[in-house]
Amino acid sequence: MSVSLPAELEKKIDEVITHYPVSKRSASLPVLHLWQEQFGFISDEAIEFIAKKLDLQPVHILELVTFYPMFRREAIGKHHIKVCRTLSCALGGAHETHACFKKQTGAQGDDHGPISSPDGKYTIEYVECLAACGTAPVVMVNDDFYENVGPQKAGELLNKYK
Repeated sequence: MSVSLPAELEKKIDEVITHYPVSKRSASLPVLHLWQEQFGFISDEAIEFIAKKLDLQPVHILELVTFYPMFRREAIGKHHIKVCRTLSCALGGAHETHACFKKQTGAQGDDHGPISSPDGKYTIEYVECLAACGTAPVVMVNDDFYENVGPQKAGELLNKYK
């Protein structure tokens, strides 16, 4: 299997590996992060490539990808909306906020996993605590953090992230 990588990504991966001279295996997580930043998710081809690059069996990479929730196995929308659903946020209206994002984007599917809008612009997902219980409900859009996100503010965020 041959994977074509942008030269800049391959250079970054090679550089990260040099940070772990005792065991290339230790570079697994940083390399997975680099891959996901570039492609948005970790494909089967990525697992094969990274394993080969680090002199590991593919299962060693797959177990990391399936264990850590920050790694995705499928592509997501351009804007990733994460709605906290832990107790404070649930009591503060997180479910209404999530429902508002779904309705306004047209996303449909099982609320227990990421769901994407039909145009692929948005992926909406419940997440566990985002550590701002006093300002619930809280939401992250990509890497941006927002507090007190009720249905009105949810609509404003969608306008911001078109």
